[in-house]
Amino acid sequence: MDYRIKAISQLQPILKGYRRAAGLTQAALSEKLGITQQSYAQLEANPASASVERLFRVLRVLHVDLVLSDDAPEAGEHPPLFLAEPEIPYNNPATQKPRAAPRKQPKPAARKQGALKKENW
Repeated sequence: MDYRIKAISQLQPILKGYRRAAGLTQAALSEKLGITQQSYAQLEANPASASVERLFRVLRVLHVDLVLSDDAPEAGEHPPLFLAEPEIPYNNPATQKPRAAPRKQPKPAARKQGALKKENW
């Protein structure tokens, strides 16, 4: 299925939809990218802050091609009034089951100063 993207804000649901369609969690996709889950979650939540190179890497892992088109409307024609959306279920809060409280994670062992790994992707 093809999706017209006219605004950067449309990328978030599309990325999420393709990831879910591939049967991947954020953790599984981030592992394939060689980054932390938190880094991928940040990219998916705000794709406008990601570089084009990073977006291309994500699209490659998801086996999604980016196609540019110059389908400009002819003189007198109007552009489409709607945009296609990815096939992800609408999350209606009224029909959703309540989520369980997140599990508490054990605190990581203290690290030496400067030992944080900077991701280079």
